[in-house]
Amino acid sequence: MNDLGAPSRHFKSNNRKIAEIAATSLTPEKFCRLYGRMIHYFNSKNIVELGTSLGLTTLYLAQSTSAKVNTFEGNAAVADIALTNFESTEAKNIKIIEGNIDETLPDFLQTPQKIDFVLMDANHRYQPTLNYFEWLSKRMADKGVILIDDIHHSPEMERAWQKLKSNELVYGSMDLFRCGILFFDPALNKQHFICQL
Repeated sequence: MNDLGAPSRHFKSNNRKIAEIAATSLTPEKFCRLYGRMIHYFNSKNIVELGTSLGLTTLYLAQSTSAKVNTFEGNAAVADIALTNFESTEAKNIKIIEGNIDETLPDFLQTPQKIDFVLMDANHRYQPTLNYFEWLSKRMADKGVILIDDIHHSPEMERAWQKLKSNELVYGSMDLFRCGILFFDPALNKQHFICQL
């Protein structure tokens, strides 16, 4: 493993078993199902995921065969495992983009295509989170959604969440404790909610 983001709270070594990664890094099923339902509800077609990990959450994001998921992973060994998972489930609407997200995301965003749904679950630090939001927000569809995982992971992520939910492009936010949802729909009139899932 080569951690490109915030250091792991669970591991001291760079050598990790797949089972250990799964036990500490996978998104709980109820949240994965929520993400899939949101994509269905908003009819999201162009989806971006930052932080593929083993690719299991990605498979929930790709449940709608009319959607295209571009998922970014900085660690080559983990990306290979995710790719194996995509192939074993015959998921055809997922493209994995390997490399440091600080470099691969700006290149990807050179295309003018609008993004409907984003799941940010990568570099859990203040400045990278703000950078990713700034880059992605310029490509968001009018009723797009950015979902940020681990908003209460650390004081840095708490600070990033507070700043992002007050951004002028965000018309609504929802704090689900594990993650935060940012809505770009102007019809929401700057509403902010806290609820527990």
